Amino acid sequence: MARPRSEDKRDAILSAAIQVIAEQGLGAPTSRIARVAGVAEGTLFTYFDTKDELLNQLYLEIKAEMREVMMAAYPKAASLQTRTRHVWDTYVNWGVAQPDKRRTLAQLSVSDRISEQVKVAGMQAFANVNTMIEESIARGALRDLPPAFVTAIMGSLAETTMDFIARDPAHADRYRTAGFEAFWSAIVKT
Repeated sequence: MARPRSEDKRDAILSAAIQVIAEQGLGAPTSRIARVAGVAEGTLFTYFDTKDELLNQLYLEIKAEMREVMMAAYPKAASLQTRTRHVWDTYVNWGVAQPDKRRTLAQLSVSDRISEQVKVAGMQAFANVNTMIEESIARGALRDLPPAFVTAIMGSLAETTMDFIARDPAHADRYRTAGFEAFWSAIVKT
């Protein structure tokens, strides 16, 4: 009879994958991930049938964590600018606090090893943000841009903001505010 799977081992494998991928990229061998997790490589494949399955699950795990952080205390009834600023600040703060997850997610997001279904599932976690964008465009408050383009602009400017905060943490508030103002100017209808 097979031993029951342990959530602790699964979590250790995912944590190790984040660390190893952040250091070595998506081509990192599963043997290295298993070693960092403190498990045999065969154990890794007990939890994830293939490396692609591991990468897809890792993508979803990171997206879910990011969503939890960004949507905690989301001010649903606040102004568009306040809600957008909340999303911006929580995303930037998460990225600065989680550099390995940020690097890993960036690589996973552009990888063809992540299935389209998983990418769609990852985006569904941010339904409130997408709804806010779509409703704001419909009301004429935001430029008529595809929501995916708006989030891509946000991602690019947020990455730049996070990089500057990481290099110069003493001026984090200044960079966070300047980044948001650039983003807001790019999407708001004038």
